[in-house]
Amino acid sequence: MSASRTFFALYVASVALGGAVAHAQDWPARPLTLVVPFGAGGSSDVIGRIVAEGLRVKLGQPVIVENINGAGGMIGASRVAKAAPDGYQLVLGNVGTHGQNQSVYRKPLYDAVTDFAPVALVADQSLVLVARKDFPADNLRDFIAYAKANQGKLQYGSSGVGGSNHLACVLFNAAAGLDVAHVPYRGGGGQAMQDLLAGRIDYQCPSAPVALPQIEGKTVKAIALLRKDRSPSMPGVPSAGEQGLTGLDIPSWYALFLPKGAPGAIVDKLNAATVAALDLPSVQKSLIEVGSDLVPPQHRSAEYLSKFVAAEVDKWARIVKANGIEIN
Repeated sequence: MSASRTFFALYVASVALGGAVAHAQDWPARPLTLVVPFGAGGSSDVIGRIVAEGLRVKLGQPVIVENINGAGGMIGASRVAKAAPDGYQLVLGNVGTHGQNQSVYRKPLYDAVTDFAPVALVADQSLVLVARKDFPADNLRDFIAYAKANQGKLQYGSSGVGGSNHLACVLFNAAAGLDVAHVPYRGGGGQAMQDLLAGRIDYQCPSAPVALPQIEGKTVKAIALLRKDRSPSMPGVPSAGEQGLTGLDIPSWYALFLPKGAPGAIVDKLNAATVAALDLPSVQKSLIEVGSDLVPPQHRSAEYLSKFVAAEVDKWARIVKANGIEIN
């Protein structure tokens, strides 16, 4: 390459870099869109709107929540993966969209590890084993004993094959030695919960925001958190671990992701805004009220989330394969 061409190439690169730096300095100059890849009213929607309000306060720009449902959350997440990496579209991913789906689906729509720029974990939740209110057991030991004696007559529900609450019940049933018929529903967990309330199914394993209103209203029986220890946000519900079912710990988590290629300066600014939002008393209060546990400061960095997602993909790949779960 001639000296003149080399100079021109370096000049173009410097201009582009300067433009990117200036863009990052000005960001955000307009409203952001937070894609929640599930329907309105579900756990992701609840968490997304709490986080969006906190980001609005810290960024000084509206954060518009857009619900894009389908394919276990992959339709909405895929849209963000393919969006311009300018920092104005982000997705609220979770254990399903960025962990389980990579193995549950034969042909996932994206690579959860390489197609996104991780920003920050925003919430940790428990999944809860809840039974119809007239179920003849009040604790985990009695529940398992009754279910083993009557498993041919029982049914459990979920929001769909391969979803987080389905996999939670699969793991619980395996740990408890149960073989119970699964009833999958579509369109989120609302219909499954309605059928549980009506007594048409016997139990399910929803996330805390879905379960908590029914637990507090005493319309279902809370048998156990599917965790080793109790949750600070749900202190009245005993864990599976403390009730003797050791080794069962099924957390659900939520995190923010930008498209891959997002400038590092924008990722850093959004991470800082997210961390600041999570420290707002109003955000913490809202998260705790819906059954979420606060993410500890040492787990809020983009670097931590990047390693965490890779580990989650590997973990769930082993679990999904061992249980023979697959969606074409």
